[in-house]
Amino acid sequence: MTGSEYFIRPVQPEDVPAVIQLIYELAVYEKSPHLAVATPELITKHIFETHVANALLAFSGSSDAPGKAIGFALYFFNFSTWTGRPGLFLEDLYVRPEHRQKGIGKALFRELALIAQEKDCARMEWNVLKWNQPSIDFYEKCIRAKKQDEWVGMRLGEDGFEILKNITTNN
Repeated sequence: MTGSEYFIRPVQPEDVPAVIQLIYELAVYEKSPHLAVATPELITKHIFETHVANALLAFSGSSDAPGKAIGFALYFFNFSTWTGRPGLFLEDLYVRPEHRQKGIGKALFRELALIAQEKDCARMEWNVLKWNQPSIDFYEKCIRAKKQDEWVGMRLGEDGFEILKNITTNN
């Protein structure tokens, strides 16, 4: 996908430092830089070796004369027992502030929709922080996404894995 001032392509191994930088910038925007502990080794392992994640990068310039990485979308596939088909889960989408309002976020979503269709996905899902009203407005108004108010997100961290390993099945 290309625009007049940018282009989008799947992440390559040499892009990992740019991905790490964009992840950190996203964490700062989301007021949680202390939680951004991803390393180049982890990103490389999980995108290029185990293939549990995928990413698209937006660059300034053109594919012939690329500039800096200016945005990214990191995603993976899940599966719906109700539809019997895969889904695309968008873990993060970020565009640097100075490059917003240029259609880059829309273009990343367009690429994700094409990937979802190619993989026969029934849906695309993601989370957004409640305070991030500009993003919520974009999702609802521009791409007509629907809030999932009837669901409550749950998370279990590594310490919870240990609890589950030791849980008894009696009772």
